[in-house]
Amino acid sequence: MPPAVERLARRYLRQPATVTIGVAGKAVDTVEQRVEFVAGDDRRRQRLLAILGQRTHAPPIIVFVNQKKNVDLLGQALGAARYSVATLHGGKTQEQRELALARLRSGDADVLVATDVAGRGIDVKDVSLVVNYDMAKDIESYTHRIGRTGRAGKKGLAITFVNPADDRDVLYDLRKMIAASPVSRCPLELARHEDAQAPPALAKAAARARPR
Repeated sequence: MPPAVERLARRYLRQPATVTIGVAGKAVDTVEQRVEFVAGDDRRRQRLLAILGQRTHAPPIIVFVNQKKNVDLLGQALGAARYSVATLHGGKTQEQRELALARLRSGDADVLVATDVAGRGIDVKDVSLVVNYDMAKDIESYTHRIGRTGRAGKKGLAITFVNPADDRDVLYDLRKMIAASPVSRCPLELARHEDAQAPPALAKAAARARPR
């Protein structure tokens, strides 16, 4: 559950119990994680279309975007490319959200473009591919996103587009997450990136301590 809801539950419940499936804060070993450094919206859109165009990943597929307006824009772009798309974000009514998920589950839509609203608390069977069109702002959200695939013991694939200028604060945690996965390989560009070598707070403190 979201951290704010968890805090609220702990405040008002007596002796609350927590049930964890798998290991908290860790990606399951059935999800292969790939990272691609792709800067610029045009290049990301072209790369996403290239991945979908390979037709090697059976629907349903989930594409995560950070902002609500960009969910709708990307959904329109994929629709124009003749993909059957559903969209989901916090600006939708509950009825619209349920319809989007129903379309994905029934096969009426092949691709769901969504914000982190779809990262938690939903169950769509047999998601073969998750694409982080925008990298999540924190590693917890990233873990929940990629957990939409590789469920029930099946293998899944998560591809993440990274823009170092925007995502520098999460590169260290991302590198550690991928390095801990037995089915994933950390790309050299991420492994050697300056911002992936230490936690952001530590790196900033070291930078402030350097003589000028």
